Amino acid sequence: MSIATYPGLYKHVAQAKNGLIVESIVDGRRTMAYATSRISALEDISIYTNDGDTKLSDVYNSIYKVLEGKPTPFVPKKAKDAELTELFTKALPDWDRDRVYVSDIKRAFAWYNILVEKGFVDGKADEEDAKNEEGEAPAAEGESAQEGGIKTRKRSRKKAADEGEAAEEDAPKAE
Repeated sequence: MSIATYPGLYKHVAQAKNGLIVESIVDGRRTMAYATSRISALEDISIYTNDGDTKLSDVYNSIYKVLEGKPTPFVPKKAKDAELTELFTKALPDWDRDRVYVSDIKRAFAWYNILVEKGFVDGKADEEDAKNEEGEAPAAEGESAQEGGIKTRKRSRKKAADEGEAAEEDAPKAE
């Protein structure tokens, strides 16, 4: 997840009374993200294209394939605009040049470098999630619903539902 005014990317660790406890993907430090912070899950972010939107995970998989699994050959913050847009166009040819700014592309490449370095992007499509949505058997216990990609909301909801059922079973029954 991305948190406004916090540098880098974070993962959700626990719920707190007045916000979330998050852990930095880069250095593993834990901090508090307050309820007033603008928190965006990467799975909810998309890039404008000429014919709609494209999920950020799909964009990152495309970049991964274009760069053959390597981080960007430049530092996104210091790169020239032409360099950034050229590589971005190779990965996502139909991006909307009127609504996607160079600053958005810089941020996308900076996040991409972090995710590739930590092994969250592997270039594979979310095949397991697609199968599960089509009604096929879910992944066996112990297997992740998405290998190395960005965590999906479906898994989070399922985990929360499982925890809720366990809590109901442990709760005393009123007579």
